[in-house]
Amino acid sequence: MITCYLRYVIDPHKLAEFEDYARLWIPIVNRMGGTHHGYFLPSEGANNIALALFSFPSLAAYEDYRQRMAVDPECVAAYELDKRNRSIISFERSFMRPLLPTA
Repeated sequence: MITCYLRYVIDPHKLAEFEDYARLWIPIVNRMGGTHHGYFLPSEGANNIALALFSFPSLAAYEDYRQRMAVDPECVAAYELDKRNRSIISFERSFMRPLLPTA
């Protein structure tokens, strides 16, 4: 399993717009074979940092998702929404291997 960690720098005056964008991606990732673990939005502390975590069975499965999302109408619409809203200033993407409790 591979988990994608996204760290966003967002416009704090456009938090509602970012939330609209984020809500679109949770079902998209799940529909396309991943497991979305949610978005984590500013509360206390920095008001311009948001995080997202989602997992795929393998890096190959994630790469397949990336290829399919480029032409998926819902994905394209989500990207277009943020192009209009401009709530995301920048983002970083990292991949991690989770260590989960054993049975």
